[in-house]
Amino acid sequence: MNDQDQVPENRLRKALPEEVPATETPQPLAEEPADAALTGRQRLANGLWPLRVTRAQLIVALLLFGLGFGLAVQVASNSDSGNALRGARQEDLVRILDELDDRSQRLEDEKQGLEKQRAELENSSDQAEEARKQTVEKERQLGILAGTVAAQGPGITMTIEDTKGTVEADMLLDAIQELRAAGAEAIQVNGVRVVAGTYLTDSDKSVSVDGNKINAPFRFKVIGNPQDLEPALNIPGGVVQTLEKEQATVTVERSDKIVVDALRAAEQPDYARSSSR
Repeated sequence: MNDQDQVPENRLRKALPEEVPATETPQPLAEEPADAALTGRQRLANGLWPLRVTRAQLIVALLLFGLGFGLAVQVASNSDSGNALRGARQEDLVRILDELDDRSQRLEDEKQGLEKQRAELENSSDQAEEARKQTVEKERQLGILAGTVAAQGPGITMTIEDTKGTVEADMLLDAIQELRAAGAEAIQVNGVRVVAGTYLTDSDKSVSVDGNKINAPFRFKVIGNPQDLEPALNIPGGVVQTLEKEQATVTVERSDKIVVDALRAAEQPDYARSSSR
């Protein structure tokens, strides 16, 4: 052993293991430049993966998933039940309500218009049918008065027997006027229809009605109320007493059905025309 080995410092240095050179750097310092080169997103990804999930975190995650699923189902249910407008703004709700009111009013107006048209059609149809019936009835009535249509109804039959030839045209005209005054609606004398313009004249010991010569016995068919017609002929100083004074025989019979079937041809006026005034 030499003098250098005996020095305490030298002995200690031999006892220790070989020292690491001072120029060598620790391993983390050697990796630091690589970490510094990573971006923030990469460092975040490295921190999140691989996952380090504990049991408590897993339970919380499952609870949150169940809660979110329940909320989604509830929202969908509310939307289906007509509550989708719950989250709308007040201005939107007011606008939608106004549009619904306008649409409802338009539908109501259209309904009223259609009902009015239906009523007009029904009324026009009823009015047309009623007018047609009234026209037919009026035509029938005018036809009876004008003698262009046949008529039947209750009335009387008056027969005048003139064996002496003393009955003249004015006597028969008085009988017609008396019957009209008593309410006669249709009169026929020996097959000649009596109308408003009927005239009677004497002709060679006989009588002519509207130019048609008739002979005794004179038979009157009269439609009207028998209870009014017969008393009108039998009043004191009336038609029956006047004819009996002329030695004529007069008989009056009531009947529930008298047929007046003598017709007059419808005449076309030469000058008169219908007027709306």
